[in-house]
Amino acid sequence: METTLDYDRPGSKVIRPAFLAHIVLRTADNTSFLAMVDFWVNFLDAEVTYQNEVLSFLSYDEEHHRVAIGIFPETIKRVGKPSGLAHVAFTYNSLQELAILYYYDPDGNEIEIQVDNFDSREEATAFFASVEFDENPIGVDFDPENLVARLQQGESEISIKKRPRIGARAFQWASLQKYPILGQ
Repeated sequence: METTLDYDRPGSKVIRPAFLAHIVLRTADNTSFLAMVDFWVNFLDAEVTYQNEVLSFLSYDEEHHRVAIGIFPETIKRVGKPSGLAHVAFTYNSLQELAILYYYDPDGNEIEIQVDNFDSREEATAFFASVEFDENPIGVDFDPENLVARLQQGESEISIKKRPRIGARAFQWASLQKYPILGQ
């Protein structure tokens, strides 16, 4: 459905985007730039669709680029956990495709890989409106090695993805620190 805009009359409703096109990552210098491009090409099995000495476009699907990496001289190295973007998440088709859940690129950006636990957006939205989600929007901890073992033993993804109800859970990011950094 095409939206018609009346440019002479400001409205109160914004137009939703069709999809998230790409992310742009800033890096400080040539050494970091080359390390970041190498990391992201390998992490996403991406194709370099454009690159010069200060900018690289990477794609892993039909889009001309999903990740752009550029040298911005005013960029400073990340120290601690500054405000801003917490992480970027990539969805995979099945649990079989996942290995580790959180990674960090050479500049310290957090990357999440995930599988949706619901077959449709409507199911997920209904769960978000539930008492169960309200008391625990974070989720449950699990052992990735146990998950792999269950998959290898032939347990169904439907069974594995069923979220156990554990009651109320405080919102905290400390549990993310247990996940490995790629290459370590």
